Amino acid sequence: MALIKKPSAADIGGALVSIVPIVASGPTAGALRHLADHAINGVARLPGAREAAATALGRQKGGTEAAIDAVSRAHTSMAGAQGFVTNLGGTITALAGIPANLAAVTVIQTRMVAAIAHLRGYDLDDPRVRQAVWITLLGRRTAEALVADGRLPSTPQGVATAPVSDDALEQQIAEQVLGALLGRAGTKQTVAFIGKRIPAVGGGVGLATDGYTTWTVARYARQQFVPRRSITPTR
Repeated sequence: MALIKKPSAADIGGALVSIVPIVASGPTAGALRHLADHAINGVARLPGAREAAATALGRQKGGTEAAIDAVSRAHTSMAGAQGFVTNLGGTITALAGIPANLAAVTVIQTRMVAAIAHLRGYDLDDPRVRQAVWITLLGRRTAEALVADGRLPSTPQGVATAPVSDDALEQQIAEQVLGALLGRAGTKQTVAFIGKRIPAVGGGVGLATDGYTTWTVARYARQQFVPRRSITPTR
């Protein structure tokens, strides 16, 4: 008698990815736009990306790259602070229409990537840059796989520096990005559920996962948003 293989966390996450374009085909771009607005302009107790960049630059003696180091460290720690993440998520879930933890981590990571892009000289009001920020949230492996499959038009760098902005691509990019993020969230929740059955493991799953993914996103952002000009600290 053949054994029936139980679905893994990755299997469940992949299934979520496959249905998201159908479930969220209408409001997806609007949801990510809301999250990007909160991340760049600020929400609740979280100042916006430009302010985060200016603060880091003003405090660091090593210039732009030292400021980017500081921004990356701060947001990695912030993403791992589950209490803060969940509370922040509660303030924006109604607008975004997605789970609180996912919304909060997305805001934190978007804020971090936007701050890095700003420090490297990119205009955060440019829709191409915002779309590039969204793609960066996926991390290098996922983004490159979606580009190779033709589901994304280009890497973050390619989108940010495209000759013209293409509004028709926004929904396509938003669907793929939010679909992958929801799949990742589904995987994390499944692992967390399993972790609760193992003493001293469950409580650290969210912290480790969110912190690690934020760190990898920061590294990818530094690779993709190559310097355009220097940002002078504001005093």
